[in-house]
Amino acid sequence: MKHLILLADGMADHPIERLGGKTLMQCAYKPWMNMLARNGRTGKLQTIPKGFHPGSEVAITSIMGYRLNRVFEGRGPLEAASMGYEMKNGDLAIRCNLVSLENARLTSYKGGGVTTADAALLIGYLNEHLGNENVRFMAGIQYRHLLIVRGGSKHIVCALPHDHHGEEWHDLMVRSEDGWENRRETYKDETGTVQKRMTGLQTARLLNNLMEQSQVLLAKHPYNQVRLSRGELQANCIWPWSGGYRPLMEKMSHLYPQVTSGSVVAAVDLVQGLAHYAGLDIIKVKGATALPDTNYEGKAQAAIEALKWQDFVFLHVEAIDEAGHSGDIDLKLKTIEDFDKRIVKPIFREIEKWEEPVCIAVLPDHPTPVETGMHADEPVPFLIWHKKIKADSVQTFDEMSCKKGGYGLLRLHEFMQTLMGIR
Repeated sequence: MKHLILLADGMADHPIERLGGKTLMQCAYKPWMNMLARNGRTGKLQTIPKGFHPGSEVAITSIMGYRLNRVFEGRGPLEAASMGYEMKNGDLAIRCNLVSLENARLTSYKGGGVTTADAALLIGYLNEHLGNENVRFMAGIQYRHLLIVRGGSKHIVCALPHDHHGEEWHDLMVRSEDGWENRRETYKDETGTVQKRMTGLQTARLLNNLMEQSQVLLAKHPYNQVRLSRGELQANCIWPWSGGYRPLMEKMSHLYPQVTSGSVVAAVDLVQGLAHYAGLDIIKVKGATALPDTNYEGKAQAAIEALKWQDFVFLHVEAIDEAGHSGDIDLKLKTIEDFDKRIVKPIFREIEKWEEPVCIAVLPDHPTPVETGMHADEPVPFLIWHKKIKADSVQTFDEMSCKKGGYGLLRLHEFMQTLMGIR
């Protein structure tokens, strides 16, 4: 039995008054997901462990079958891996957004829609002026970038930029975790010499200083000067968050012997980073943008081709989550329907012809309600289908219907254990 996971990031939502008290999954035209639910088995899944923030880096790690308390180190180390940077002992890798500030308020966690090409110029410019043997900026995709701090402490508290739109940035500056203001960890460097990390307070001060200096530098850059003259949002500040050390993750094949070979199809750095540590191939599709204009057809075809010669494929689509963050009901409905028509439909129609059995799972990683624009820590609906599965009574795929599903409520790694138990 081959296994395929189709993950629609942030698809789950809350009932919305203007939609008659229904969720977007209930309102969206998604005949293919409904068909799989009707002919498969469904349930709800708690993807966020107690005490963890409901981010995709947490939820997807759980969905892939890992225990967060053993392996989780934040989003930064995952994105470092996706960029080809092998973290050293002593490194702190931290996600580094390019954001927009106006009148000292955070107005765009996306840097006003900065492109990958323009962002590479800005990050290179910052690295030239602020980088040194202990600080390194690395360019990623669009507004998503990386900061490596040699000897930095992960025991800091950073505000998530997508959760604080419109707030004053001074109120959101990095601080030390309680109890770590003056505590130091140690590590062994490449020569085996024991070195001391910074304290949490020292790391917070360094990052806040970099945020302040970035504003001065970026305001002078020609890219932002042109944007300013047009009255457009500028990518005029860095925003560090979700940092950690190198994760101690086992290969997925060690956890689940059924996965002798596998791939991840994704445009998002953190998902590609998880694939790296999990020992899965990373498939990058031309035109896959992690936005609503992504190349759905290319990603679907890439998953089909990978599944022909591998036994596990994980396909991730970010567009729905981005629509949720933007608070755009119509766009989120469209992206759900695009996922159904342009991902689920072509994949199902292809594999239903195959003699070799394939088990399909479809789910979001967390809710991203359009009325809040933030991730929510709530169970998500999921479905599992294969040709010989015994269907439950659920007829449609949505948050409410799946409460009555045959799998009931699963928690964390139980989803992957259940999926891999289907042979």
